[in-house]
Amino acid sequence: MGSFSKRNPIPIGIISLAVIAGLLLIAFRADTLPVIGSGPEYRAEFREAAGLQSGDEVRIAGVKIGKVTGVSLSNAKVLVTFRAKDADLGDQSSASIQIKTLLGNKFLAIDPAGDQPLDPDTPIPVERTVAPYDVVEAFNALTDQVGELNTEQLAASLRTLSETFRDTPDEVRASLDGLSRLSVTVASRDQQIAKLLGNTNKVSDLLAVRNDDIDRILADGSTLLAELNSRQEAISRLLDGTRRLSTQLRGLIDDNESQIRDTLDELDELTDTLERNQDNLVKITRRLGPFVTVFSNTLGNGRWFDSFLDGLLPSPLPDTTTPDQQIGGGG
Repeated sequence: MGSFSKRNPIPIGIISLAVIAGLLLIAFRADTLPVIGSGPEYRAEFREAAGLQSGDEVRIAGVKIGKVTGVSLSNAKVLVTFRAKDADLGDQSSASIQIKTLLGNKFLAIDPAGDQPLDPDTPIPVERTVAPYDVVEAFNALTDQVGELNTEQLAASLRTLSETFRDTPDEVRASLDGLSRLSVTVASRDQQIAKLLGNTNKVSDLLAVRNDDIDRILADGSTLLAELNSRQEAISRLLDGTRRLSTQLRGLIDDNESQIRDTLDELDELTDTLERNQDNLVKITRRLGPFVTVFSNTLGNGRWFDSFLDGLLPSPLPDTTTPDQQIGGGG
């Protein structure tokens, strides 16, 4: 066998390109692989998409099993393709588009049914699919439609209608007059209504941006409620114990009301006495400091104390003799 450098590069290049192409094909079709893929691809037909988009979750009994891979139009029907991993879907399975959050996010819910496995090439028919009415999109459409109304023209039309029916009976004319006044009011508030709708759109956009935060808040709230539910018995016992303690304290107070009243009266007298002697207490406190200092210095040498007594013994008389008298012995 010759060395690698002496081999023909053309077959080596062809084999390398084939291997690279195979790896690219495997990478693009990784979702269809049986082990690492995301499961087989199924289809379902709906009368309307209801806001469902590619990438939305696919759930069975609230558990995520896959995602929506495509939403397209096919023969006046909406064809939704999705993948479901580790899920046994029967030939009588049904599908529905459900609302995931308050902001209008959707997910595809599958209800497995049937004795035979679902054929990936046979879509779930519209008879077994349900699409909800999208309230968020309806409000957005209402906002756009109201924003495009010509309120001045509407007010003029209603005013003309009121003048036309002026000679009608009083009841009809009163209704039309009220309708005309309503149109005038709407026309006069045109800018405020437009501003209100604009602010509504801003709020909707902000809520859409904060969708994940709202989801976490709702999830935390659900967790808190579940914990409170699990601790319901303990909380009930705690409340019962608190109620019994309150009853015992009330009985204790009732039984010892006279003694407590006498004690409170004595405390009042003591407080009055302290208030009357407040100045004396202040003076005692001020004079106690120097006394404590001297007393501490007296007892600061150990188990005895130092003292000084002045005048206990007579002091010696001073010597008044002169030096000469002291030497001669007097005269």
